Amino acid sequence: MLIDSLPHMRFIAGFNGGVIVSRDLRVFKENLLEAPAAERVVQIILEHGLDAWLYTDEHWFIRDPKACRVEREAKTVQFGPKITATFEGLFARVAKIVGVSENYEAVALCEKDVQVRYGPRISAARSQPYYLDITHPSANKGQVVLDASDFFGIPTEQIATIGDMPNDITMFKNSGVSIAMGNASPEVQTAAMFVTSSNEQEGFAAAIENFILPREDAPAAA
Repeated sequence: MLIDSLPHMRFIAGFNGGVIVSRDLRVFKENLLEAPAAERVVQIILEHGLDAWLYTDEHWFIRDPKACRVEREAKTVQFGPKITATFEGLFARVAKIVGVSENYEAVALCEKDVQVRYGPRISAARSQPYYLDITHPSANKGQVVLDASDFFGIPTEQIATIGDMPNDITMFKNSGVSIAMGNASPEVQTAAMFVTSSNEQEGFAAAIENFILPREDAPAAA
């Protein structure tokens, strides 16, 4: 859906950089979780009462098609999950694990627990209040900025980033211009150089118009 509608898009970082491909879907870089770590993280997620989703480099696996947010996610990504009673035997090529719950406090507590217990072996951050994303330690949005710099051959100072969640803070730190959405938490807004309006108020378009395009005009004006 994105490739067809964005003809100039050449760099696609899926799973926070777990699998990075060019426009023709050739793999540029992979950062997959170690199988033992992936298996243990799923156990921790379930211990906290969250549901667990498993994304390999090719498929999305879930245990219950009627579980929380499954239908919504399928509509968002525009493909359906594969149903499995157990994740056993599926940990060899895991790009991302997601812990899911409508209990936001439980998601936050699980995030801290996974970070403390697995530290440098994983990257764990909430992409939404109800989603905890666990990826390889090099699969985070800050590293994606560095990978984009390498892919396009341009310095990070010429890269702009826009985000609204805690897992966007790492990319703010590595980019030349960082913009937080108006609906972002105070923590996320403080980490950015600029704050635009919210998602519901066309904040992305406003960020381009107010903070990025004027920089394009600046050299010519000088």
